[in-house]
Amino acid sequence: MGKYFGTDGWRGVAGNDLCALDAFKIGRFLGGELKKRGGRAVIGKDTRRSSYMLEYAVASGIASAGATVYLLHVTTTACVSYIVTNEGFDLGIMISASHNPYYDNGIKILNFKGEKIGDEEIAKIEAYIDRASDTIENAQGEQIGKIIDYYEGREHYRDYLISTSKRKFSGLRVGLDASNGSAWELARDVFDALGARTYTVGCEPNGVNINHGCGSTSISALSSLVRARGLDMGFAYDGDADRCIAVDSNGDSFDGDDILYALASDLQGKGELKNSTVVATVASNLGLKKSLEALGISTIFTSVGDRFVFEEIKKGSYSLGGEESGHIIISKYARTGDGILTSIKLAELAMNNGRDLRSLSLGLKRLPQISKSVVVKSKQKVMSSVRLNEEIKKAEARLVGGRVLVRASGTEPKIRVLVEGEPRELTLEIAKSLSRVILECDENE
Repeated sequence: MGKYFGTDGWRGVAGNDLCALDAFKIGRFLGGELKKRGGRAVIGKDTRRSSYMLEYAVASGIASAGATVYLLHVTTTACVSYIVTNEGFDLGIMISASHNPYYDNGIKILNFKGEKIGDEEIAKIEAYIDRASDTIENAQGEQIGKIIDYYEGREHYRDYLISTSKRKFSGLRVGLDASNGSAWELARDVFDALGARTYTVGCEPNGVNINHGCGSTSISALSSLVRARGLDMGFAYDGDADRCIAVDSNGDSFDGDDILYALASDLQGKGELKNSTVVATVASNLGLKKSLEALGISTIFTSVGDRFVFEEIKKGSYSLGGEESGHIIISKYARTGDGILTSIKLAELAMNNGRDLRSLSLGLKRLPQISKSVVVKSKQKVMSSVRLNEEIKKAEARLVGGRVLVRASGTEPKIRVLVEGEPRELTLEIAKSLSRVILECDENE
């Protein structure tokens, strides 16, 4: 991670950790690079109130350096990636803090391949931001860059999503929770076009309700909708719709590990799972690895973050990877997590199995797992604590055939605690104990 950029772009409280001037400087740097090669950029954003401020700041920075930028306005991260890759753009920018609350925001940058930029590019941007003086020349007159509305790009992406389905969804009753975010219109448009009967929650964005009591990190509203309406299944996305968490007909969660198992099983059965391998992160349940092994499928684990998952997918030319949080990358179709695409593929499989989503992951046998997130003032201080590391070693010694994972979030001021093993009571006890130690280390050391 860089000074400002974490595992998924620059993210923080809008107007404080990330302000309009920061966004303008990022745009200036990117515009200067684009001008050198006569390139173009495209920008998308989610529905946060601050997204408009940051969008225009980035766009102004790019234009002030003499480059042209196209505005998709409210759309998904995957849409930006698709447009960059397929319509000749040199750069993509997404204004979003993903699953974070509305008062946070972020800037994600994609290269000409529609992939998130790497550490080398991030270092150059950060070095420019920290310079005492601006080294980029102001464009003047006809050299000032253009800012062009590009609403039609969203329609191109919508049509592409529809084209990825191999069947119609006639008779399928599906709930959609867009988290009051980027997919609030798009997801329903796609499922309606494919013939499903759709019912929605989290589709009334007002700038401050994104991810509030809805979406992939809070599926209770979707679960209630599915049960109340007697729906076949439901899909919940996060703020920029690069995640998908599903629920079955009972309203029970069908998370990223369920999704990976279901998609991997199908691809393996059709001989389309490259090298019989799935890429997951260390946050996935160890039961996923063991259950996939029973199908002759190997699992490669990476650090948490869909960027790292994609890097591994690209390195091995693998077909599938993702996170238990719902970032799923199907490399045949996309180069970043795409929640709507994931839900299309799950709906396809379920339609082929009598609309029974749960049947797709019956072979997945999980180990008991407890996850906790602890809000802290200093992630660095806590993670370097001698006491915390000693307590982690003690906890690991108590678990037989399990594991303890304590890590700093790359996107929020939190320490993540994951304890996995048997019996469940022991995992819960250890998770609670480590959470208390983290709070004490944050306050006292």
